Amino acid sequence: MTLKNTPERWGAVSQTLHWLIVILLLVIAYIGLTMGDLPNGPRKINIYALHKSIGLTILALVALRLIWRVYAGAPLAIPGTPGWQQRIASLTHVALYLLMFAMPLSGWVLNSSAGYPLQWFKLFNLPAITARNPELHELAETLHESMFWVLVAVVVLHAGAAFYHHLFQNDDTLRRMLPGRRRQAIASPTASPAAPTPEDTAP
Repeated sequence: MTLKNTPERWGAVSQTLHWLIVILLLVIAYIGLTMGDLPNGPRKINIYALHKSIGLTILALVALRLIWRVYAGAPLAIPGTPGWQQRIASLTHVALYLLMFAMPLSGWVLNSSAGYPLQWFKLFNLPAITARNPELHELAETLHESMFWVLVAVVVLHAGAAFYHHLFQNDDTLRRMLPGRRRQAIASPTASPAAPTPEDTAP
């Protein structure tokens, strides 16, 4: 497998970034859905801090992935894919990128407008991107939560389409984002038999 993308499949860098972001999205979603119910105390503060740090990490990885995609290109559409499916896939990818940028940025605004400090895994502080503002905090919180559910819907659509292609279309849509080789092409049962060799015709 090459590092760069090829016309047939995603390269090692794109695959690594893709699955790392998927894992972090699952982790941060679980934390985000459960941290509000935690009792007040140091553990809750640490969980909130972890949520913010993972969000910042996702923001950086998505930016890196987008830069790499511009540099390395993207595989061509699977042969035989209808044009309408290609357009939906492109729109879905655009929506995913926009939401994965907007979610952590809205969280950053939410944190800054509340007047809280922002650290990345307690290693260094990041600057506030807005002054303390209760009204903006409420708006950012509403947008952050709403975009989460939109992101969930788009991710489900994206994953569902990949599994549909894998299970029912039996093409390489999902396989080319997985390590290893593509499936080997199956020889057509109607293919013409090979021409006989001299040994086959020898008396």
